[in-house]
Amino acid sequence: MGTYSFKNSQFLYQKALKVIPNGVYGHYGLAAGGPDSPIYFSIAQGATVHDIDDNEFIDYMCAYGPMILGYKNPTVDEAVRKQYEKGDTVMLSSPVMVELAETLVDTVSIADWAFFAKNGGDVTNLASMVAKAATGRKKIVKVNGGYHGVAPWMQDAGAPGTMEEDTSHIIAINWNAPDEFEKAIADHPGEIAGFISSPYHHPVFEDNVLPADGYWQKIESLCRANGIVLIVDDVRAGFRINLHGSNESFGFKPDLICFGKGLGNGYPLSALVGTDAMKDAVASVFYTGTMFFGSAPMAAALATLKELKRLDAAKVMTDIGSKLTEGLVKVAEDNGYNLKVSGVPAMPYLRITNDETFQVHNTWITECVKRGAYFLSYHNHFLSTAHTDEHLKKTWNIADEAFKAVKQGLKQ
Repeated sequence: MGTYSFKNSQFLYQKALKVIPNGVYGHYGLAAGGPDSPIYFSIAQGATVHDIDDNEFIDYMCAYGPMILGYKNPTVDEAVRKQYEKGDTVMLSSPVMVELAETLVDTVSIADWAFFAKNGGDVTNLASMVAKAATGRKKIVKVNGGYHGVAPWMQDAGAPGTMEEDTSHIIAINWNAPDEFEKAIADHPGEIAGFISSPYHHPVFEDNVLPADGYWQKIESLCRANGIVLIVDDVRAGFRINLHGSNESFGFKPDLICFGKGLGNGYPLSALVGTDAMKDAVASVFYTGTMFFGSAPMAAALATLKELKRLDAAKVMTDIGSKLTEGLVKVAEDNGYNLKVSGVPAMPYLRITNDETFQVHNTWITECVKRGAYFLSYHNHFLSTAHTDEHLKKTWNIADEAFKAVKQGLKQ
């Protein structure tokens, strides 16, 4: 198996640098620009992507999570086409918005209502405003390393474009540390509006960590006892762990849940859902966007939810993720490496532990990408219902060749 060349991507990237800040910005930019990585795609289908050099990749990032049923899923795309024939963003909202809200309420266990936006960051930001509106308080507690979007209040203190005041009411605590939450409540009595966290800890550049036994029950109890709004950021994990909300798999009930990414199988849509107790508060907050009422993405989400339910998709992705990582661990062992897998099977984080400098891991990832398995070194991965056993077998072969290339490089 030969390695890929990325000359066309590199050529276009140099052109992009002249007219686009950083050429490729944000989270996409973190993986772009290197000579051994694809940057621009030409076509995507199912679980594979072709770049503009006509290299084919088995995609284990799924567009950083939005792809959940496969690229160009015919059922979803047909629903979008039919809605486009009627109209998308017009002066009035579409009936599909009501049907989608009803479907989310019927699907997500805690949901009594749904509010739609575009990006995950739209609804995490709204959730914080709703918590403040509901409680009349100022402070939000978050988990160190947790990511909830790019609004200034969620960025690290001192980040370019932010001010000290932006994070003055943010209290950061460690994951799996309910005692720290208890202390924050004691230190700021009657001041904390909300607690926000992903259902399990999936930071970048670190092993992912599941909740300890009783963790969420303790957090929920502290929120209930102190009038704090409990917010789950399910933007990344939503529908991959449990169709009814990831919290259901961890045994607790939040007040608000933020969804995005997989909700529309790549069409731009996010949602905030919540309990009746939060309904008046969210209704009181003025929060909108010109494109929030686009009906084609809502049609996509409606079709996506129906397909996820029909396929028992969370189980499918859990099973195939378990199979993928078990095979990768075995391939690593056969080559003398220890591959640590953390997080949930449908969203595994991979790390080679043989080298504390991370260099071996980065090199192995690069060698996998150069042969057609698209992994990232710093982020959790994603499985979809479009990944098949054939994809896994090819990936294991690629991984084996990549390990051998790493060992050969270390000898030189």
